[in-house]
Amino acid sequence: MITLAVRTTRRFPAAGRLAVFAALLCVAPLGSQQPPTPQQVAERQRAEDERLRNDWAGLGRYRPANDSLPAPAPDERRVVFMGNSITDSWARFFPAMFPGKPYIGRGISGQTTPQMLVRFRQDVVALKPAVVVILAGTNDIAGNTGPSSLEMIEDNLMSMTEIAKANGIRVVLSSVLPVYDYPWRQGLQPASKIIALNTWMKSYAARVGAVYLDYHTAMVDERQGLRADLTRDGVHPTEAGYRIMAPLAEKAIEEALHQP
Repeated sequence: MITLAVRTTRRFPAAGRLAVFAALLCVAPLGSQQPPTPQQVAERQRAEDERLRNDWAGLGRYRPANDSLPAPAPDERRVVFMGNSITDSWARFFPAMFPGKPYIGRGISGQTTPQMLVRFRQDVVALKPAVVVILAGTNDIAGNTGPSSLEMIEDNLMSMTEIAKANGIRVVLSSVLPVYDYPWRQGLQPASKIIALNTWMKSYAARVGAVYLDYHTAMVDERQGLRADLTRDGVHPTEAGYRIMAPLAEKAIEEALHQP
């Protein structure tokens, strides 16, 4: 049985502003310490409001790329990385960090698990991967699409897992990266919520035959935040952060591929 929860609270105007600021932080040049200007925020806000009205789940983002992607070759072990801005920004490093591997990025900045669940069939199942690597939940905790409980996040992760497994796709569930504070919504004290979600995720993965990928342990600092040498904003990894994540992801993918 597949649970289709799509658990979310739709409060678009405020949620849109949070997502816009988060996305601007993520797309700034690596190493940049400049916050987005008011004009940049306003321009992205207008675009985000329009997108939320017309394409809440971001189905248009990858539709052309999906349409032009050939079916996997008989011996191809295609992997789709599904996620938010962390996956979105990582994809440009795939050729260098995963040379020759048929790894496909399907991250969208600012997204939460209900948005990913809506586009999961289009951006994962239809691409016929052997494995999906799901990295999701931090923007739910930040409230990007409205208040979200851990149970709501868990429901959506379970639904994505069930859809993947029903279509013969092996699942890697990635821990949420450590965060001490979200710069676009300060004061939420997310660290303990992230740890609780990761603890649940590890247990759930073991229960349903998925692979749990632990980024958190390798990247956490003494405050339970993201190590300062791996980030510019406390949330998004720099290239140094992705270089720690890459071999962990490779190991988890290999484990998933060798599952019976």
